[in-house]
Amino acid sequence: MHNSVNSVSGNRTDKNGKAADATPYARSVYRADLVRLVRARRKVGEWSGILDHGSHSVSYARRSAQQVLTSWQIRGDSADAVILVVSELVTNAVKYAQPPLIVRLRHERTSHQVWVGVCDGGPVPYDAVKTSQCDHDEHGRGLAIIETLASAWGTLTHSDGHITRWANLSIV
Repeated sequence: MHNSVNSVSGNRTDKNGKAADATPYARSVYRADLVRLVRARRKVGEWSGILDHGSHSVSYARRSAQQVLTSWQIRGDSADAVILVVSELVTNAVKYAQPPLIVRLRHERTSHQVWVGVCDGGPVPYDAVKTSQCDHDEHGRGLAIIETLASAWGTLTHSDGHITRWANLSIV
């Protein structure tokens, strides 16, 4: 059988112009590329969820994060740290920001990192912010906790006014 390669499309054709079967070599190269792609995807785990904008969302976010971390086989102190950061970021979004409320987790398996992002609709107008009924020494520790647990953290402001507050945590 005479095989040629179409120079424009790269497709194999026989002498009549019909598509020819790939050679065993081509099939093995394709299979190897597919295996590399699957392995690369396994190096990263991602989860996101849209939450209601209310105090009940904090406990829902914690439970969801726990389930996701368990599926990624992250347990113990590492899981506790991620869940605490999720809780703090969601609490701040519920208290001080407008809807929507989106939580994202990303596990970089090769670097042993979990990225936590909470996106909200931006700050509520100043006059709408509710002051807390608790004493000052019982309030405002969230960012200090995040700073202690995270290897990096910050804020991303999007062109639509939404804000993502994020933290990157090392997993042991």
